[in-house]
Amino acid sequence: ANDATEKAYCDEEMAKTEAKKAELEGDVETLTSKIDRAAASSAKLKEEVKELQQELANLARTQAEMDQIRSEEHSDYSTAKSDLELGLSGVGKALGVLRDYYQGGGASMIQDGSDFNAFMQQPAMPEKHTAAGGAGDAILNLLEVVESDFSDNLAKEEAQEADASAVYDKTTQENKVTKTLKNQDVKYKTQEFKTLDKNIADLSSDKSTVSTELSAVNEYYAKLRDRCIAKPESYADRKARREAEISGLKEALQ
Repeated sequence: ANDATEKAYCDEEMAKTEAKKAELEGDVETLTSKIDRAAASSAKLKEEVKELQQELANLARTQAEMDQIRSEEHSDYSTAKSDLELGLSGVGKALGVLRDYYQGGGASMIQDGSDFNAFMQQPAMPEKHTAAGGAGDAILNLLEVVESDFSDNLAKEEAQEADASAVYDKTTQENKVTKTLKNQDVKYKTQEFKTLDKNIADLSSDKSTVSTELSAVNEYYAKLRDRCIAKPESYADRKARREAEISGLKEALQ
């Protein structure tokens, strides 16, 4: 009866312990898998954030270089424009004086062209200047060519400035949009990997608790097996048992 009771107890305890052991081992495996997946995702996000931050640094450096170049270009344009406008103004005044002189007569030159005489550092022209008419036309034509060149160069400078400014503004706006998008990506990915890291910490804590419980169950299971599962006798044990039995029989015979 005692043997039967012991067997029943062993069978029940072994079954319950093995079931609990399998359950806990499954829990540990599940938690380990979740931790591994979360850790891989977190590592990938951190690498992506690092790459985005590098791209943002490169973008900032590129924009700073663009700002410097645009500032220098605009400064050069302002200087060239000022020089060309000054040249146009001077040529325009010279043309006005010469036209008055050659087309309006010497009296006009004496009255209105004193500034030009000083500019040219020439003595007053003779009152009769019919013979100089051809030379006057040549000078006027030359100055008109100079005036046209100044105007063309000014127009080119203004067109180049407008084009450079438009390209700069367009690229700067695109960089701002790119910067905003990348900053948002950094923000969201950082939040995501921080959430994953917190989950990993929680899962690791759960795994530690389950592992501790599993260790206790394994220890109890090992003791239960020692108690409930008969071990095969060794040769020395069998020999000792036989000698004890023989000795007991001899004592009984005596």
